[in-house]
Amino acid sequence: MSAEATSPGTPIRRRGRPRIDLRRIGRAALFGPVSRDGLPDAIAHVAEAHRAHHPDADLTVLHRAYLLAETSHRGQMRKSGEPYITHPLAVTLILAELGAETTTLTASLLHDTVEDTEVTLDQVREQFGEEVCYLVDGVTKLEKVDYGAAAEPETFRKMLVATGDDVRVMSIKLADRLHNMRTLGVMRPEKQARIAKVTRDVLIPLAERLGVQALKTELEDLVFAILHPEEYARTSELITGAAQGPDPLGTMAGQIASVLREAGISAEVQVRPRHFVSVHRARIKRGELRGSDFGRVLVLVGEDADCYAVLGELHTCFTPVISEFKDFIAAPKFNLYQSLHTAVVGPDGEVAEILIRTHRMHKVAEAGVVALGNPYAPDPAPRSAEGPRSAETPQPAEPADGERADPTRPGWLSRLLQWQRSAPDPDTFWTTLRADLAQDREITVFRTDGGTLGLPAGASCVDAAYAQHGNAAHACIGARVNGRLATLSTVLKDGDTVQPLIAEDAASGPSPRWLDHARTPAARIAITGWLEAHPQAAEAHPPAAEVHPRAADSRPRTGAGQQAAPADRDPRPAPPAAPRTARAHTATAVAGRPDAFVRLAGCCTPVPPDEVTGFPVRGGAAVTVHRLECPAVARMNAAGRTPVAVSWGDEQACRVTLVAESFGRPRLLADLTEAIAGADAAVISATVEPPSEQRVRHTYTLRLPDAAGLPALMRAMREVPGVYDVSRAKGLSGTH
Repeated sequence: MSAEATSPGTPIRRRGRPRIDLRRIGRAALFGPVSRDGLPDAIAHVAEAHRAHHPDADLTVLHRAYLLAETSHRGQMRKSGEPYITHPLAVTLILAELGAETTTLTASLLHDTVEDTEVTLDQVREQFGEEVCYLVDGVTKLEKVDYGAAAEPETFRKMLVATGDDVRVMSIKLADRLHNMRTLGVMRPEKQARIAKVTRDVLIPLAERLGVQALKTELEDLVFAILHPEEYARTSELITGAAQGPDPLGTMAGQIASVLREAGISAEVQVRPRHFVSVHRARIKRGELRGSDFGRVLVLVGEDADCYAVLGELHTCFTPVISEFKDFIAAPKFNLYQSLHTAVVGPDGEVAEILIRTHRMHKVAEAGVVALGNPYAPDPAPRSAEGPRSAETPQPAEPADGERADPTRPGWLSRLLQWQRSAPDPDTFWTTLRADLAQDREITVFRTDGGTLGLPAGASCVDAAYAQHGNAAHACIGARVNGRLATLSTVLKDGDTVQPLIAEDAASGPSPRWLDHARTPAARIAITGWLEAHPQAAEAHPPAAEVHPRAADSRPRTGAGQQAAPADRDPRPAPPAAPRTARAHTATAVAGRPDAFVRLAGCCTPVPPDEVTGFPVRGGAAVTVHRLECPAVARMNAAGRTPVAVSWGDEQACRVTLVAESFGRPRLLADLTEAIAGADAAVISATVEPPSEQRVRHTYTLRLPDAAGLPALMRAMREVPGVYDVSRAKGLSGTH
């Protein structure tokens, strides 16, 4: 249904602006009369669709390509009984309807000639040029005679690699699969199911990622009909029943058109029926469906600003369902998609989902990368403010000598091409590809250098480490997320800033437990490869305990420890830690009670010139002094304990507890002890906790001859190689 908001007299129609109809092609007329363009009638439909998007297109090359394809395939028949030439014609019409440019259409007419006829790539190159030859080669299957059972996965690998250099390769493949799926009924049921499953697992996710919704939705319905015939039949009955009942969306569309017309906003309003799979999902999610659940209202406008103007009018004149609002214009999806999504409640209580977008956004939403045309063609004019060419910043790989590199290559495709190089085994590649494509949502995280990483939803710090550092991430020992220390298992959220922490010891490797947290194929393949190449090291390293960043008031483990080293490092034990001592702290503060014994709290070890307060203990016979920011102060204030005034005396010596966070390495404890001794500090006690994911935590209680030397001591400890943080202890004791 459609209505022109600027034309009060325009009647409301069930469907106004024609939606792309991909089912028009039937049996092509092979040798009919010639059309006025000098083209055989068999290709006249293609020419008409092409000229609708590209009025100035030169059809001569299409005529030549058709003649070569027709003569090459002459005598070949499809299993459906049709002349084989009907297939490349149908594939080409699908792409022409989507707005593909002439080079893509030329290659689609020829896409099976090299595979199924005597035509060679050299002939294609000579007659149609390098670009057409590249596209035809990209979609040509590998022979089962040469590859056996690996032919299918290796063919897809070949196509994906070619797609990385020119995305038009996959556009042709998707259109090819769509026409094959339409005519799959002549195949045996078991073959139908096998082809439908590959379509579901590989090609539909690729169509989604490339933004070609017109192909994706029809492929989903065709697969649904083959793999779930009973559910398909039930959904079909629901759709048929809804079409015979009231039309709440049509009513709502008319009301929306009237509102926008009165507001002076030029807009086109349509009802977009849901496809079968979408209706099926809605039924599972909502249970019983209402009339408005069988479609959405689409509002098309001229400019970005008009989208927000429409949104404002709708939210003013109707009751909005705020939880349904999403802004994919300000934050486009990774597959080029841009729209405003909202839902409003009509006067009759029906809830209508509404999509608001510009005409150009609509074209891209339907055709995705096909609408972008030739990625190598120079941009004739600056791109409009409607958004980037891709929602995710393209990350083209550095091309080798003579290699093409599609400048529009999306980041997810670059990552796919990267990990497939590490999966030479066809079975590993095929399994990993399906798992990778099953992750249908992405997040963007920021690196500390200002760059970004695109990762699948649910990715962890392990995935970020391998995405940023490659195999160097084998030595990762943790990460900072939004400035705070985090475990490698931490799941990242969209917009997080992540900094993987890499140890200097390149000989270290990942733990088998990392596989529990790795979501990306690149990380899983790299970890698995390292573990298989180092079986003894993997056995010697039981899964490391997860490192949980400790709260400021957590208590360290008691008892002196030794610095334990991983099995692939120096096995010699570190020098034993200095013995702990239980003697009382030296009083260096004067309380308001001259006879009271004063002690410095072990939880925060205050030193001059810290701001301090005191709390009486032992019936007032003693006063414990805390730093003001010590968590124990807040707890005692909350408990009603009365503080007493304290001030620092003249004694310069002090006692302090420091916590050093570091990467595990040989001689680390000795180097830290040397730095402490260099600052004239004496070690009263030391605790070194067992390494966890190659990170080591040291707790030192030290006596300094002068509190003024504390900042210099902490700097000296931070400068020890492998130490990344030194801080004052807070809240380490629970008794006062």
